[in-house]
Amino acid sequence: MTAHGQYEDVDLDVEEALALVKDRDAHRPGEATPWPQARATAARALRAPAAPVSVPLDAALGLVLAAPLTALTDLPSFDTSAMDGWAVAGPGPWHVRPEGVLAGHAEPAPLTDGEAVRIATGARIPQDATAVLRSEHGRTDDKDRLHATRDVVHGQDIRPRGQECRSGDALLPPGTLVTPPVLGLAAAAGYDTVSAVPRPRAEVLVLGDELLTEGLPHEGLIRDALGPMLPPWLRALGADVIAVRRLGDDAEALHKALQHSEADLIVTTGGTAAGPVDHVHPTLRRIGAQLLVNGVKVRPGHPMLLARTRENQHLVGLPGNPLAAVSGLLTLAEPLLRTLAGRPAPEPYTLPLRDEAHGHPYDTRLIPVVLREERAVPLHYNGPAMLRGIAVADALAVVPPGGGRPGQELEILELPWATADMAAGLV
Repeated sequence: MTAHGQYEDVDLDVEEALALVKDRDAHRPGEATPWPQARATAARALRAPAAPVSVPLDAALGLVLAAPLTALTDLPSFDTSAMDGWAVAGPGPWHVRPEGVLAGHAEPAPLTDGEAVRIATGARIPQDATAVLRSEHGRTDDKDRLHATRDVVHGQDIRPRGQECRSGDALLPPGTLVTPPVLGLAAAAGYDTVSAVPRPRAEVLVLGDELLTEGLPHEGLIRDALGPMLPPWLRALGADVIAVRRLGDDAEALHKALQHSEADLIVTTGGTAAGPVDHVHPTLRRIGAQLLVNGVKVRPGHPMLLARTRENQHLVGLPGNPLAAVSGLLTLAEPLLRTLAGRPAPEPYTLPLRDEAHGHPYDTRLIPVVLREERAVPLHYNGPAMLRGIAVADALAVVPPGGGRPGQELEILELPWATADMAAGLV
């Protein structure tokens, strides 16, 4: 076995030995949901789509179009010059007018055959001009007549009105992700705002009396890793994080927070098991929430859950261990947020493993990997409480029950902030 394989075994045995002992109880029929089914349930959880909103262009990046983008004008809206040079009429040589034509100015005077005028890129073409002669393809003689140094083709370097589209043409369909080029196209087509699916609102509730927000761990207290990690991750998934609240292990504070939350998605950390201070399940029962997923057959992150707390409000309960919480994010929060934001599901893809990946006896396992030469390379430090591996990973590999052998094709869940160079030292 490789040194990497030995590290994997140590991580699994140390972090999950107790969990394996408890698996007989945790896998009673009707409880934990298979990992693919859990993701599908999260993607289908939304009962009704959000009403579209009108969004200024400078605030629309990353949203999804809720209506077709239809041209409000011809593009270009008038004949324009594609190059700096001269607008010419008829065959040469040409007499050059003293004035020039610049972009953004009013329509120039018409040309007659044998005339030319200096013109800038993007400027309006004078009426009756037949071509644009590029600056580098013309010369003037001692009588200030313009001569072409190569053949002039009728219409050359003129962008005719409506070349790209006509007013009323459908440019982009609903469901299109608003990228920087989409914003540019919308502006060029005459839009100040676009109709878009609103950004889902998310609220993070950090549970646990043992968590510190600063300083070094001491006297049984540990630093909170999820409070700093989850909000930017949720934003990367398209959410607008409207609040991060630290509630400790207070059942009444949790109940009050759930009753008053205005978020589309509530994300809790920890408290999803059945211990004396695990208040998530009792509180969900108290408010009459509907459990859609109650545990998932995945490692790490088995005790994650998904609940419908109101008609169009959901809660994703993440385990308290950091890598287990990442597993819950990608299993339940990502598909739900994608649906809320109107984004299509990414095309699944696979890559072969370079090295063996240790598996769970009967659960799916998600492990951090880097991508090297079209292969997935498992990283060390992949226990449920560890972040050292995921911090430098390009993706997570979906390892089936029993593990993966070198060369076996595994599904890959990409991360948006791949840091391949940093990961080299951990492979």
